[in-house]
Amino acid sequence: MTLPVAQGIGQVSGFADAVGASQSVFRHVMNAMARPGLVETISGTVTAPAPMTPAVAALALTLCDHDTSVWLDSAFAADEGAANWLRFHTGAPVTDDSQKAAFAFIGRGRSLPPFNAFASGTPDYPDRSTTLVIQVDTLDEGTELVLSGPGIRGTSLLRAGALPDDFPERMRLNRVSFPLGVDLVLVCGAQIVALPRSTRVASRKASSCT
Repeated sequence: MTLPVAQGIGQVSGFADAVGASQSVFRHVMNAMARPGLVETISGTVTAPAPMTPAVAALALTLCDHDTSVWLDSAFAADEGAANWLRFHTGAPVTDDSQKAAFAFIGRGRSLPPFNAFASGTPDYPDRSTTLVIQVDTLDEGTELVLSGPGIRGTSLLRAGALPDDFPERMRLNRVSFPLGVDLVLVCGAQIVALPRSTRVASRKASSCT
């Protein structure tokens, strides 16, 4: 039986080796979550509709399935291409309600919505929260962020560009709610950095953390 091609998919594709590639990407994500601030590089490419980068697409293929609802920001939802691609390759339902999303894909880091727009979990089920996958312009320029907390020996520095000016304060409040809160994966090109909810983040100019 020949399956119809979903509208808006065009010449895009999924993993050539679905099992091997997804296992590799998953290891990179787990390493990044275990060591916040560590830059991991995802090898291999996935062709997805613009403006979704290959690394973001690889994360979507690895993390999303028919049980994980997905929310797209205006950059990704501007046309149906990204939503159709996600549905076709992962089976994930795309929701308009960010509070119901297991994963939120943010195409413009500067326009990152407030964290309270997403699910932070419940005291009994803190894992029922939203993971934010955020495209950023750079991971080596911009305001210096001082990271500390579990998985970090002492402190480490991150310079992620095109994030909101109040990003350190958002992360401070996110950590205050621990074990509730959202987890973040920043993506630039083929590189990813994770900032789980347990991570303390402060700007270099005011490096004291709560």
